[in-house]
Amino acid sequence: MPEYSDMEMIAYTGSRILEDEKIVFVGTGLPILAAMHAQLTHAPNLFMIYEAGSLAPLLDMGMPLSVGDTRAARKALFLKGLCAAFEMTQRGYSDYAFIGGAQIDMHGNICSTMEGPDYNKPSIRFPGSGGAGAMAANCERTIAIMALEKRRFVNQVDFLTSIGYGDGSPDYREKAGVMGSGPYRVITNQALFGFDEKTRRMMLLEVKPGLTAKDIQDKVSFELIIPPVLKEMAEPTEEDLRLLRDVIDKDGYFLKKKVQK
Repeated sequence: MPEYSDMEMIAYTGSRILEDEKIVFVGTGLPILAAMHAQLTHAPNLFMIYEAGSLAPLLDMGMPLSVGDTRAARKALFLKGLCAAFEMTQRGYSDYAFIGGAQIDMHGNICSTMEGPDYNKPSIRFPGSGGAGAMAANCERTIAIMALEKRRFVNQVDFLTSIGYGDGSPDYREKAGVMGSGPYRVITNQALFGFDEKTRRMMLLEVKPGLTAKDIQDKVSFELIIPPVLKEMAEPTEEDLRLLRDVIDKDGYFLKKKVQK
């Protein structure tokens, strides 16, 4: 197999998860790359919603650098602004929310607000929710995308920015008044995770070739559910990498970022 970076593996795996004839609400960065790759390969009829208010633009002018980039509005089927984009999710017109974050816990709750025990004096202040909080609440299923690092996979998020399964109780989301069914997949550079239907805890589904379940568990602060049989993650081919590097993110705006070791 050709050599690939962590970011290329994340984008490729994200592409694999997306299906044709679905609608995905994408966040800035790797979710856009993954959705564009899916459109160019196995899901030509995948539609993207962008937070600034567009649905299914034609990305013939290149990759949008943010969800508000004007390239994400070109020849869109729908273009009515931020409030209308989120209204579509409340009306059930988004199969997936595709978001990132700084922390995630065993029940799929995501923090992108701050790190530390004191909200008023955080050790790190992150950009915040953007649209991710509403996306995780109202899109049918949530896909999270982030690097596999122990500092990110925590026992409890320092601030619940984007709702997952809360404390894991069966009726948590219903009591919270949110509409989507909740977390679906967590995509990283070394593993793919899902969630157990009964306990709503994070479950290891696939590992990068050459790694073991123990290798992954060592990078996660909470206990994972590990099935008796694990799949190996598919790796990007030369054609996949060509699309990512030479067609989608030609300047390496997102692909050249590094995972902290």
